[in-house]
Amino acid sequence: MVLPQSRKSSGGVNFAERVRELEGELTRERRTSAALREVGIALGESIDLDKLLSLILQKVTDLLEAERATLYLVEEHNKKELVARVIQGDEVRSIRLPIGEGIAGTVAQSGRALLVPDAYKDPRFDPTWDKASGYRTRSILAVPLKNHLGNTMGVLQVLNKRVGEFTDTDSMILTALATQAAVSIDNVRLFSSVTHKNMQLLETKEQLEHRVRDLKLLFDLESAMGRASSLDELFLSVLREAMRVCGAKAGAFALQDGRDGRRGKLTVHVMEGPKKALRREVLADSLPLVDHAMIENDVALINDDRRDAPGAKLISNALGVDCTNAIAVPLEGEEENAMGALILMNKKNAVGFGDEDQALLVLVAANASTSIRLQLARESREREERLTTIGRLLSGVVHDLRTPLSVISGYVQLMSHTDDRGAREEYAELAHKQFEHIMAMQRDVLEFARGERTLLVRKVYLVKFAEELQSELGTELARRGVELVIDVKDRGTARFDEQKIRRVVHNLARNAMEAMTDRSDRSDRSDRNEKARGGVFTITIGKDREGSVVLTFSDTGPGIPKDIEHRLFQSFVTSGKQGGTGLGLAIVRRVAEEHGGTVSVSSSAKGATFKVKLPQPQDP
Repeated sequence: MVLPQSRKSSGGVNFAERVRELEGELTRERRTSAALREVGIALGESIDLDKLLSLILQKVTDLLEAERATLYLVEEHNKKELVARVIQGDEVRSIRLPIGEGIAGTVAQSGRALLVPDAYKDPRFDPTWDKASGYRTRSILAVPLKNHLGNTMGVLQVLNKRVGEFTDTDSMILTALATQAAVSIDNVRLFSSVTHKNMQLLETKEQLEHRVRDLKLLFDLESAMGRASSLDELFLSVLREAMRVCGAKAGAFALQDGRDGRRGKLTVHVMEGPKKALRREVLADSLPLVDHAMIENDVALINDDRRDAPGAKLISNALGVDCTNAIAVPLEGEEENAMGALILMNKKNAVGFGDEDQALLVLVAANASTSIRLQLARESREREERLTTIGRLLSGVVHDLRTPLSVISGYVQLMSHTDDRGAREEYAELAHKQFEHIMAMQRDVLEFARGERTLLVRKVYLVKFAEELQSELGTELARRGVELVIDVKDRGTARFDEQKIRRVVHNLARNAMEAMTDRSDRSDRSDRNEKARGGVFTITIGKDREGSVVLTFSDTGPGIPKDIEHRLFQSFVTSGKQGGTGLGLAIVRRVAEEHGGTVSVSSSAKGATFKVKLPQPQDP
């Protein structure tokens, strides 16, 4: 059977031409599939949005045999504009188009593909770009880019097919590419957002770590400064913390004499190593590093290079520290003038002090400045108070001398009226004891002023102690119309500082005498023999069940005024006594506490009772 060389189909189409047509379509389908696969792989590998958009435009242009391709994305912020990426040769350019205007704007608004065979016959086409660039648009194919939620996120558009016109097949291919592109763009945006958020989280984490570090530094610094009781201890505390956080081997506080912070000598407190003691250097000449920090009120640096070598040598010579690098931060003084500088020297690493060290040291210096000013003010106030206290104590000494001087005067008068040698010697011995009492009183007041506590505890015979008190106080009290009664309930021995307890007795006796004496008797008058109102002052000496010595002092006066009863044992508290210093009862309490004891008081309109309890040391 012989087949004919050519045949006509029932439709009149040549069979060979149909085969070639089918083969062309198959080749195109294979090319399209390969291109889609290639685009998909490329889209999956790119994470940079600009590179991804450029890749999409190149692949779309090649696959659809278009002259140009444009990719519009909806503006993320206002959602009212399309931002276009236009590929022209190897260059990618950007243009903006309001949604709803032009071919791409219409597609973005409707969400449907649009094929325009003749652009200039379509009223939606805007030829402005053609006029500006000299390019002529003939045909347009535009499809929407939709994300995984189905929302239009942009438009993919191609211009001017090189051979023939854009077809529905081209529209299907471009839609498929647009779907892949939308997914990839969405993923890249999501990835970029996550990356950006991660960067923000890292920055926030670093900022929080710095804040936590700063807070810990401030806490450690405040704790260290809070334990400091002197300026030197404060310097040591701050320098240890500053050297630790900044990694420095040495540090110093430089304080300038003079109110304006620029006059006088420079006193530098230097510490080398965290365990070294503080040493002081007084410099007649200033240091340039400190001058710059104080005058400019700014951080001053000396680095490890030749230009700063002279400055480092000056510090080495002045402070006795082998300085290679240093940093100085001003210390804020009164009225915005710097009072000195905080200096760190010899950073442990080879880089030297950096921005982080500067920030930390500024933070340390700000807190240290406040503490230093407070400490200086506190020490100045203590000096003033000490001088005031000494003045009052001197007045108190003169006041307290009246009792022993009166006793001495009485014995001198007795000595002048007797020819009995034995009696004179006895009176002289008693007067001598009063001088010893005056000396002990002087030491006691000075110890009180200095806050010292010294006890000379020894065995005391209570009966003999009572007899001496009777001899010392009886005559003076009797002259003021006050009867002295001493009741010794325990006739054994006790251990206490006899001179200090004697001072307690004299203070309480004098207070009782003044309380029971008529107020008119306190004024100056020539008739000293005039009878006062008087009363009874009773001293009871005994022991309680615990073996403690208990001294009880009772008077028949008007009692303690209510306005001072709650602060009776505070220094300089007095009521209605001309020339009174208010130190007597404060000393009574201090002496009792030095013995480990207590003092208490009860008062009524019939008189006051003081009870001094002195615990006794246990026998070994």
